[in-house]
Amino acid sequence: MTMIAKLLWVDDEIDLLRPHVLFLQSKDYDVATASNGMDAIELCREQSFDLVLLDENMPGLSGLETLQAIKEIHPNIPVVMVTKNEEENLMDQAIGAKIADYLLKPVHPKQILLTLKKNIHQREIVAEAAQTGYRQEFAQLSMQMSDTLSIPDWQELYKKLVHWELELTDTDGAMQEMLLTQKREANQLFARTIKKHYEQWINLPEERPTMSPDVMKKAIFPRLKEGRKVFMIVFDNFRFDQWRIISQELFEDFEIEEDLYCTILPTATQYARNAIFSGLMPQQIKEMYPRLWVEEEEEEGKNNHEAELLQTQLDRFRRRETFAYNKLNDSAAVERFIAQIPQVKSHALNVVVINFIDILSHARTDSRMMRELAATEAAYRSITQSWFRHSSVYELFKVLATLDCDIILTTDHGSIRVDEPSKVVGDKNVNTNLRYKLGKTLSYNAKEVYEVRNPKHIGLPAPNLSTTYIFATGEKFFAYPNNYNHYVQYYRDTFQHGGISLEEMLVPLVRLTPKGR
Repeated sequence: MTMIAKLLWVDDEIDLLRPHVLFLQSKDYDVATASNGMDAIELCREQSFDLVLLDENMPGLSGLETLQAIKEIHPNIPVVMVTKNEEENLMDQAIGAKIADYLLKPVHPKQILLTLKKNIHQREIVAEAAQTGYRQEFAQLSMQMSDTLSIPDWQELYKKLVHWELELTDTDGAMQEMLLTQKREANQLFARTIKKHYEQWINLPEERPTMSPDVMKKAIFPRLKEGRKVFMIVFDNFRFDQWRIISQELFEDFEIEEDLYCTILPTATQYARNAIFSGLMPQQIKEMYPRLWVEEEEEEGKNNHEAELLQTQLDRFRRRETFAYNKLNDSAAVERFIAQIPQVKSHALNVVVINFIDILSHARTDSRMMRELAATEAAYRSITQSWFRHSSVYELFKVLATLDCDIILTTDHGSIRVDEPSKVVGDKNVNTNLRYKLGKTLSYNAKEVYEVRNPKHIGLPAPNLSTTYIFATGEKFFAYPNNYNHYVQYYRDTFQHGGISLEEMLVPLVRLTPKGR
């Protein structure tokens, strides 16, 4: 018989626990025993165990002393303290020593079995439950996608897909492949929704879902009107799955109201973030404030006028509140901003743009090492979480949690991992983005793109009378015939943005309220 785990039970009355040992052996556990701390330590030196059950009150070495010695030998072994003592101080000491669990005598066999499942078998039990849950919901999700969905419907479906993506992170490859196939199908159908309704949304803003130009009006201005102080945190290039991972670090300090909004096209900073701050579509910015709009072919930075654009929106809505705008590109800039909070918190609105995640996305494209570190979607999320947990940005949120303010966390667009090249030919003036192109003489497969021959119909500027925009859908990326194989090999499996996908267009719009307010 194959034993499922190897246990060490340490108790000075171990003979009285013989029925419990037999019960565990009947459940296919290999159980070694010791009646004192010294013997337990020696056993741990000689062999490895999956878990230790440790009596707290023993003659000679106490349970806590034995625990410390065992942890020095095997730092990661889970130890379950078993005791009659209910003193809070003892519990604190045991928890401080990083015990895995705490059981009070007399223990019942089912109690022991539960703690073993929690501390030894949790991962496989959770993985199996996730696989079962996704199998049961797979057909329902497919049926939902086959219906004609509104953007709110797509938002709810995308939330479910991200939920299962996170739940299935540690499961077998077959189940993850099944989910990936379903996400691809969802993106194909989502692109149909965008092609069918996008122009109507742009021209009938009262009837559309919340989009980039509506973010300030719907999420910021109502809170300013209520007299609230608002910090608006904009993570550049931030996906909903990344938000879900980061939110795990924030729930202790904040009440969280989570929502999504739909970005404009192209899902690129020049267009989407300028639309957020101005409250206008890019063509409107160009017409109303030509000095503040920078064309694709110009060398000037495309987002150097965000504070000025925000001021124009405040003026149009006759908002008289003061605001401060800060773009934070590194840890030193974040730390300087934290030091300034006693002064800037007097403003009704503080806007903070944080670029790290966008930098990470581009680094993964350009750096072989980063491709290795973020080889999968799960690894990409993990790096995002690790950065956040250990960054000065996390410290910024800790400081904000002490203030009487509302925090609106959002982004300008997301990104998608591209895999399928789509050939496009254009002249030397065509822009370089892999997910959208604009130009006068573009040649492409019209079936593979969202084609817009009159850019003004979707609120975009046309540098020339014959300018056409095309947007990649699903996991496609645009590639030139020249040096095609090298180009495809370099950019395949990179994270890109600018086109049409759930990941790029349905992005977080979250309200955080400090719990200590």
